[in-house]
Amino acid sequence: MPRRPSYDKQDLICRARDVFWRKGWAGTSLKDLENVLQLNPGSIYSAFGSKDALYSLALDRYIADGSAGLDKMVADIGPLATLQAYPKSILENDAAAARACMLAKTYLELAPQNHPLADQADAHLRTMESKFTALFAAAQSNGQIAADHDTKQLAQRYQSDLLGLRLSAERPEFDAFKTADDIAQSLARL
Repeated sequence: MPRRPSYDKQDLICRARDVFWRKGWAGTSLKDLENVLQLNPGSIYSAFGSKDALYSLALDRYIADGSAGLDKMVADIGPLATLQAYPKSILENDAAAARACMLAKTYLELAPQNHPLADQADAHLRTMESKFTALFAAAQSNGQIAADHDTKQLAQRYQSDLLGLRLSAERPEFDAFKTADDIAQSLARL
């Protein structure tokens, strides 16, 4: 009878996500994965099939965690307050492996090679844009945002602001929390 693995696959995916998030696809070596997962190469390939397959699972975990956090905020404080609080919350996330968005980093790294992981990252970015559009629409229907605003355009601008904030937050001299407050204040004027 084959021996059952003695590891938690979801934990391994989270640990792989963090190293991929910090180092990128090309920057993460098999040795990096061996060290962080505490598995030999054969076990890594047996569990996940390939580096690309593991990276794909890491992207899915990244978006699932981000979406769950956003959904919890909406349930707790409502749509507009979530949109205002979210920029600061992503900066305060102690579990974050990096400040810059993993989806954006993946897309920028792999799109020039037409790599399928770039398409997956883009699809996840579009998912988040749809979530933001729905939040702006909900705030608009609550009367918190003027009816003459295009909620899809607001969501695209918001996502662009978040991506810029997260990238800039990687720079030590950048006051990311001040910028997060500015984003929140700009939403209050809609």
